[in-house]
Order: sequence, then C-alpha cells, then structure tokens
Amino acid sequence: MGSNQSSASAGSVALAFLSGALVGAVGAFLLAPQRGQDSRERIVGYARRTGSDIRDLQDKATDALDDVVIKSRDFVDEASSAVKEAIEAGRDAMRRERDPNSHDYTPKI
Repeated sequence: MGSNQSSASAGSVALAFLSGALVGAVGAFLLAPQRGQDSRERIVGYARRTGSDIRDLQDKATDALDDVVIKSRDFVDEASSAVKEAIEAGRDAMRRERDPNSHDYTPKI
C-alpha cells in the first residue's frame, strides 16, 4: 500500500489561494471596460493594500510564534525541573536503602 504524499501545509494552501486571487483580480482588471490608466491605478491600490495586509499578518504570525517559543521554553524548564527533582529523590531513596544506619533498619531473618 502506498502512503499519501499529497498532504499540503496551511501555508502552501494560503499561498495558492492568494496567488489565485491575484491572478483573478489582474484578469478582471485587464478585461474590464475602463481606461488603462484607471485599471493601473486600481491595481496599484490593491497591491498596496495587499502588501499592508501581508505585513500585518506577518507581524501577527511573528507574535504568535514568539508566544509559542516562550511557552515551550517555560514547559521545558518545568519538565526539566520535575525530572531533576525525581532523579534526586531516587538518589536519596537509593542512599537510604544502601545505608542501614540512615533509618530504622531491622534485618530480615
């Protein structure tokens, strides 16, 4: 059985959507019954707004990524601390079991 190799990431889907929208918009302007100058001005206006929107999305994505990195570091720090505490507790328990004088030790007969 073959595996499914056609999975697409969200980024590639968004890029395909934006590319299709751009091609459609340019085609609509080129085929619209208006002067060439008006069409070019409208295309430039849409391009500027799209560029601004993309910068806003980039800023939001960067902020979200920063939050994920911070939360991930916090999680790793907490997990590391818990593991260190567990290792130390295990060492202490092992020391107590090896040293019969450290607690009430009654030999089994």
